[in-house]
Amino acid sequence: MPKIEVNEELFYSLVGRRWDSTEAFEEALTCAKAELDEDSDKSLPAEERTLKIELNDTNRPDLWSAAGCARQLRVHGGAERPDYPFFSKAGAVKPASRKVVVEASVQKVRPYLTGFIASGKAVTDSSLKDMIQTQEKLAWNFGRKRRSVSMGLYRIAKIEWPIIYRAVDPDKVSFVPLQWETPLTLREILKQHPKGKEYGFIQEHEPLHPLLIDSKGGILSYPPIINSADIGAVQVGDTDLFIELTGTDQPSVTLAASIMACDLADQGYTIEPVEVEYSFDTPMGRTVTTPFYFQEPVFCSLSRVEKFLGDTLNSAECLAAMERMGCRAEAAAAAERGDQAQGDGILVYPPEYRNDFLHAADVVEDIMIGRTLAAFAPETPRDFTIGRLTPVTIFSRKVKECLVGMGYQEMIYNYLGSRKDLVDNMRGAGDRIIRISNPMTENYEYVRDSVLASLMMSESVSGHAVYPHKIFEVGKVAYRDSGENYGTQTHQYMGFLHAGPEANFNTAASQLQTLFYYLSRDYDLEESDDPRFIPGRAAMILYNGSNAGVFGEIHPEVLENWGTAMPCIAAEIDLELLM
Repeated sequence: MPKIEVNEELFYSLVGRRWDSTEAFEEALTCAKAELDEDSDKSLPAEERTLKIELNDTNRPDLWSAAGCARQLRVHGGAERPDYPFFSKAGAVKPASRKVVVEASVQKVRPYLTGFIASGKAVTDSSLKDMIQTQEKLAWNFGRKRRSVSMGLYRIAKIEWPIIYRAVDPDKVSFVPLQWETPLTLREILKQHPKGKEYGFIQEHEPLHPLLIDSKGGILSYPPIINSADIGAVQVGDTDLFIELTGTDQPSVTLAASIMACDLADQGYTIEPVEVEYSFDTPMGRTVTTPFYFQEPVFCSLSRVEKFLGDTLNSAECLAAMERMGCRAEAAAAAERGDQAQGDGILVYPPEYRNDFLHAADVVEDIMIGRTLAAFAPETPRDFTIGRLTPVTIFSRKVKECLVGMGYQEMIYNYLGSRKDLVDNMRGAGDRIIRISNPMTENYEYVRDSVLASLMMSESVSGHAVYPHKIFEVGKVAYRDSGENYGTQTHQYMGFLHAGPEANFNTAASQLQTLFYYLSRDYDLEESDDPRFIPGRAAMILYNGSNAGVFGEIHPEVLENWGTAMPCIAAEIDLELLM
């Protein structure tokens, strides 16, 4: 879970109060689904004390900063919900005096950009550290290690507008990157600069790389790798900043920009919009003035609130709870998303910095937190039960023990992913994969139907580690099945991957034989035409005459899609068929 370090003096000034005891402060943090990981050292001067806070919810990236967490505590404690008048929205665009032009060359590389200007206040040491922390948290956690979202901060005094965002030949453009003294080409940055080595996997296989320049050719940054040492070197005392975000998913990039803009506005900065002009069509149009409000309202019925919380609440009580969570809402009669039946309830307009209301159930959760748990009368349990492990869990643990004994390292992954990762990169047809009807972002739009894509994702960023790499996962997959009542099936799968110069079909076969020996299971093999594997170097695993899985050598095209140069073998087995 995300952890943030905040300057104590800055944090309490943003909240607008202090607490008499650590216990009271920890109780207040529950409204942000957070807890105090480490209290400040009281022996230090007040301006040097640091609080370490752990956030227990990855759905609220707006809380991953001092300003965001403080905002939630402030509003939940009774302060007025903040207003951010600088946002544009469909049909109501704020005037912008400065422009960023996005050229068509970046469309297939890193197409989306948002930005805004923050001015009117000098950057302090504590506020600069918080900006950098927010930048890194949003890019690493929410932005998938800068793949889908990255952020840059720049000194406006050195920028000649308009700014141009284009794709260039990485061998023909050079500049002095941040924390460096001599010019490097973009290709050299990926090989020599620490940030290039860390994030080079994002761009190194692309023929063209993104670049942000001003109208006189001054380079701002090489997104998503590194800023320039000139325009992109923000320092304590600077008063006028340009903040930009680039990425592959427009809603995610736009939301991250909204979070940063609201944080800086809460700290006293004046936020000025920037017009982003695209040379191609985007989901939000060809001209977007950012920060931009794009969230859709969500309706939640009172009957659902009663069903989930066990208390009968009226509209006024629900609205008051949502107000304490910083959400504007109104009483309404409508139907929930995906439903036909209408009923009385509330219509919630998400704040500019939130986009986590995927369903009416999310509204109920906010109502519960807004009321606080103390508002619910305690009840004595009416049933007495004894917990126990399910058979599939017991069998899965045995499989894990076998694989660990064979030298494999266990991995744990998300069950949701993008079509690119789960289908396209794996040479799949996508005929049985399940798509979510209302995804928050394209990065979590599909439910995985295989664990191999997850394993390949780890291998794609592990080229720096000593070979061989031996990893596995035991987890759920889901896929379409018209024979089931709900049209889907969910099964427990096991998958392992072995990468190294000696990885071949015989190695995979011996690993599989060892596993089945210790599981006391017999199996047969049959040639497989699975497109993820090399033809003639893959086999179907048959258990009691049923297809229980597949193993073999990963196809070169799959390796190329993931940017992996080392040969890989892998296997995937439906554990529930082996029970």
